[in-house]
Amino acid sequence: MAASVAAAAGRLRRAIGRSCPWQRFSTEPHPPHGAAVRDAFLSFFRDRHGHRLVPSASVRPRGDPSLLFVNAGMNQFKPIFLGTVDPRSEMAGFRRVANSQKCVRAGGRHNDLEDVGRDLSHHTFFEMLGNWAFGGEYFKKEACSMAWELLTQVYGIPEDRLWVSYFSGDSKTGLDPDLETRDIWLSLGVPASRVLSFGLQENFWEMGDTGPCGPCTEIHYDLAGGMGPPQLVELWNLVFMQHYREADGSLHLLPQQHVDTGMGLERLVAVLQGKHSTYDTDLFSPLLDAIHQSCRVPPYSGRVGAADEGRIDTAYRVVADHIRTLSVCIADGVSPGMSGAPLVLRRILRRAVRYSTEVLQAPPGFLGNLVPVVVATLGAAYPELQKNSVKIANLVSEDEAAFLASLQRGRRIIDRTVKRLGPSDLFPAEVAWSLSLSGNLGIPLDLVQLMLEEKGVKLDTAGLEQLAQKEAQHRAQQAEAAQEEGLCLDVHALEELHRQGIPTTDDSPKYNYSLRPNGDYEFGLCEAQVLQLYSETGTAVASVGEGQRCGLLLDRTNFYAEQGGQASDRGYLIRTGQQDVLFPVARAQVCGGFILHEAMAPECLQVGDRVQLYVDKAWRMGCMVKHTATHLLNWALRQTLGPTTEQRGSHLNPERLRFDVATQTPLTTEQLRTVESYVQEAVGQDKPVYMEEVPLAHTARIPGLRSLDEVYPDPVRVVSVGVPVAQALAPASQAALQTSVELCCGTHLLSTGAVGDLVIIGDRQLVKGITRLLAITGEQAQQAREVGQSLSQEVEVASERLSRGSRDLLEAHRLSKDIGRLIEFTESAVIPQWQRQEQQTTLKMLQRRANTAIRKLEKSQATEKSQELLKRHSEGPLIVDTVSAQSLSVLVKVVRQLCKQAPSMSVLLLSPQPTGSVLCACQVAQGATPTFTAEAWALAVCSHMGGKAWGSPVIAQGTGHTADLEAALRTARAYALNQL
Repeated sequence: MAASVAAAAGRLRRAIGRSCPWQRFSTEPHPPHGAAVRDAFLSFFRDRHGHRLVPSASVRPRGDPSLLFVNAGMNQFKPIFLGTVDPRSEMAGFRRVANSQKCVRAGGRHNDLEDVGRDLSHHTFFEMLGNWAFGGEYFKKEACSMAWELLTQVYGIPEDRLWVSYFSGDSKTGLDPDLETRDIWLSLGVPASRVLSFGLQENFWEMGDTGPCGPCTEIHYDLAGGMGPPQLVELWNLVFMQHYREADGSLHLLPQQHVDTGMGLERLVAVLQGKHSTYDTDLFSPLLDAIHQSCRVPPYSGRVGAADEGRIDTAYRVVADHIRTLSVCIADGVSPGMSGAPLVLRRILRRAVRYSTEVLQAPPGFLGNLVPVVVATLGAAYPELQKNSVKIANLVSEDEAAFLASLQRGRRIIDRTVKRLGPSDLFPAEVAWSLSLSGNLGIPLDLVQLMLEEKGVKLDTAGLEQLAQKEAQHRAQQAEAAQEEGLCLDVHALEELHRQGIPTTDDSPKYNYSLRPNGDYEFGLCEAQVLQLYSETGTAVASVGEGQRCGLLLDRTNFYAEQGGQASDRGYLIRTGQQDVLFPVARAQVCGGFILHEAMAPECLQVGDRVQLYVDKAWRMGCMVKHTATHLLNWALRQTLGPTTEQRGSHLNPERLRFDVATQTPLTTEQLRTVESYVQEAVGQDKPVYMEEVPLAHTARIPGLRSLDEVYPDPVRVVSVGVPVAQALAPASQAALQTSVELCCGTHLLSTGAVGDLVIIGDRQLVKGITRLLAITGEQAQQAREVGQSLSQEVEVASERLSRGSRDLLEAHRLSKDIGRLIEFTESAVIPQWQRQEQQTTLKMLQRRANTAIRKLEKSQATEKSQELLKRHSEGPLIVDTVSAQSLSVLVKVVRQLCKQAPSMSVLLLSPQPTGSVLCACQVAQGATPTFTAEAWALAVCSHMGGKAWGSPVIAQGTGHTADLEAALRTARAYALNQL
């Protein structure tokens, strides 16, 4: 055991040389490889200090919707810190562990994306080396000693190059200085001059607004090495979790202490290899070499700012960092997409493409060719990279090719627009929006702004903000399946079209798509002719001008117009032969057989123009996934509830689907779970989806065929899952009873596997007999299941706390509040609805038990305190005194107990609270005079204390504030004696 550590330490010491200054590090003939540094860290904690090595968690957070990506080593251990870890799980047995965690900081609270490339240190992906001690396994002394031993004895960093900091305390929060940690460092031989103290911002770590927290100590490295003033960079942060931050901001000591440390591998390797930048280490040099070999630019030279002519070195850093991030994320199941973490990843990919093509002059397919280099440098530590290398390279290459086409078109549009601007004109927000990820070409807005900055042109940011607000409002409306009313053809417009002999729109090209061997869908090109134009007011016009919102009728289209519950396609069209002018299409509507496209015209468009149409592929794919999922849901409901179950409506868009079903009673928890299991089974089998148009008469009298009470075209389109349409519609066929067979005009997947998963996240009764279900699919569904599982663990922990019982009333109230917060979270969380129902039932039962326990404790305390008071006040008509009570409820119970045991006595009790307030409760004796009421008595005393009171003539209560309790008690006695 010790031999492996000694050998690793020996190799590192020989490679580095313990007493060499910074400048000599880079001259060592054999500096340690980054992999050796990682291995030495893990071996040190495993072999010398008995730590269990755990694998890196996926960068996709599990059960934690507050994060886009895992951004720290401690993320996967949150259940331990929060006390929600499943006691039956492997993690519950963790005491001392170590690992190297993959981390991504892009988007969300911790976002380094904008800084990557501009300096020599920022990364979106990095590795966090960490060691943890849970439940007091060890604490400050051991953690500091281990860190010092590793850095100075194994890695051989000169002690005089290391500085440390500790928490200086905070008088406002009542936190004392962490002198224990200071003294530990001094005992390890760190001179007092290199032991610095800092406040809350620098040396007190918090998980969030609430939760475990504590002081931290940081180890810094001096880049200057005695040559001039110190230049410190943080190497390692050691967090000592010993407090808990409550929702009200107060701090309490944790029952168990934890150690959580983190050290960035990239920065550590730079120190050990004597490099001025993390990009100069062997963690990046293979990538930088590969970039140079593939591109027509000089080698990487580490320049920044004005010295980086042409931003070539900036581009090197951007591409090297981003391809690492892309590879790691895709290997962990996060692919570029349209929302959340996938949208951030799409932005990272497109930023890398832009720098590689425009600055590095890289050839097509360049980024995909870098994936094997990433796998070679990181694959041994993270085997999922090796396992998914082909998938990663293919996905990167395909998205790179798609974005290159968009980028080239976007550049032409910018050049053309800029030429038309005056010297002080702003770049139009509408054009920038049409280029962006929220528009049509998918170019991140920050890249659009960079491209404009290079040309010395300013963007109309105010106009862009207005468009962003409109888009946000539009998305909110779509989430509730409510869309703005767009242009529409009224009866007069339709009659005029018929009179002119204009034919209805051929929209069959909307079904012109195919599934490629790699699982991607390819959508066919559609060319069309403009047959009619309409102004924003609905008036037929021969042409529309620049900036006009308009409606277009074409002879044919590949856009799906909203119908059958499926949201309209969106995308853009261009004039044939003019590739650099985009006409964004916001939606398409069907009006009497005519498909009206609602578009924005960036320049003149005339009747008779030839155009090419492009649907938004990501949007269309989202609709296809949700529509096929809707059919599977319909079939699963019939399988669960019976063959007579009827659909009463549905609506879907890429975000979610809703489904209305006729039911006599709401679906039970078990029924919801069964419906999901049927869908999961069909998805897991990746059944083919068959679609075919057949005469409407052929669909009559087929058992189990799903259709709605609406008018269908003839021929009608039939969608069948797993069974060819002809077989499903055969006279003796029973297929429609066993699988999903529906009449449907929508666009569907060609196989069910792409649905991924389906989770019903909500159900409610619209009216009696009709239930509305809300469901999500794919990555969203998986996230919902993970959040649901995490919630189940928290509920189980609460149940165990309740079962253990407590004689502490404060703890009982805290548990009741925790259960209440879980109830609130359960109501709004995006989790499986069956699980929500289960947990709500459990939590309500727990809440009742918790309240019963509180009442019993309060009653017990009241009995005990009343007996003590009776001993002190055995004679006389009055008991006026102070007593310790944790709540007004307890105080009232004490008063009631006293009056029950001594009915001839009138009682008033005061209870000072830690917050400075004073509680008051009183009850008058049964034989008291009519003028002596409890309400008036309490009011007299509480008014004296500047408070208020309420109650009845017999019993009353109130609150106030006073530092002179004796004066308040005198007031109470004087008032009562005067009345008596």
